[in-house]
Amino acid sequence: MNDWRPLSGIFILVNLKGPLATRIHEIQERFDPRMARFAAPHFTLSGSSGAGPIPADTPVARLHAALGPIARDTAPFETHFEKPVRYMGTNTFALPLDPHGALRELHDRIRKSGLDFAASRHAFTPHVTLSHYRTPTDAEARELLAIRVDEPLVVDHMVISLTEEPALPRRLFDLVFTGQQAAGSRQNPGATSAP
Repeated sequence: MNDWRPLSGIFILVNLKGPLATRIHEIQERFDPRMARFAAPHFTLSGSSGAGPIPADTPVARLHAALGPIARDTAPFETHFEKPVRYMGTNTFALPLDPHGALRELHDRIRKSGLDFAASRHAFTPHVTLSHYRTPTDAEARELLAIRVDEPLVVDHMVISLTEEPALPRRLFDLVFTGQQAAGSRQNPGATSAP
């Protein structure tokens, strides 16, 4: 395994789409414009919690070979946001996602795909970050923690993205989920049903 910085490498993301992406981006712009400029609203499937980044020099053909079958076998599914949290001792406010069920199964398949990952100090904790770089006032912190997002998040693709800080992330390619759902089921096992 090559030596690379933990904050650089290849990350696997899911981008938010449509009105949900617009709403989250507006929240990010209001509370942390620097973060809003860095990347589109997304959550990280691998590269931070649960599994660190893939080395930046991993050939694209190897990424396709490892991740393509996962995308072909995975049916799109929905998940929901939990109440916002502030990570202890930080300025990071985030909307957590349930780390179990279909989302955890997907993360585990990626982690066991045969690709190399840096070590991660944290268990898999998928989330969409609302604010990170800026120190909020007490009133802003209360506002961030009061946000509620009831709209389901559709997980139907993954974005393979290269980050070499301080440069902005660079999208390498996308994979769309084309797996079939089980007969009589509208979602993958373990996915949360829409209310």
